[in-house]
Amino acid sequence: MLDHIGVDVADIRTSRDFYEAALKPLGYRVIEELTPEQTGANHIVMFGIDAPEFVIAEDKAPGIGNHIAFRADTRAVVDAFYVEALKAGGRDNGPPGLRPDYGPTYYAAFVFDPDGFNIEAVCHAPD
Repeated sequence: MLDHIGVDVADIRTSRDFYEAALKPLGYRVIEELTPEQTGANHIVMFGIDAPEFVIAEDKAPGIGNHIAFRADTRAVVDAFYVEALKAGGRDNGPPGLRPDYGPTYYAAFVFDPDGFNIEAVCHAPD
């Protein structure tokens, strides 16, 4: 059901060191690290066992960018999530589409929930 959870942090180095040590006994490791030059925005560190499941991103206002990504089996499910979320009062934060910066088959949609949290549906299938 969950694909990954992301939280914003004030100091990426301090938080990376903390989570790397704390999550190691659970089998988590750094899967990937992206610089602001690579993302066009924030410094990001992704932790997981086989794939990214927990993501931290440096931000000047921690908490605002926190998000939950729900895994969808098909792109049509991502599209339906987006439509239904907007009908239910969510606000657009990125319509359904490929996000090649996140991966070649990363198809996602983003909405803000009623409290302003970034909620995502993502499909990793090729099409």
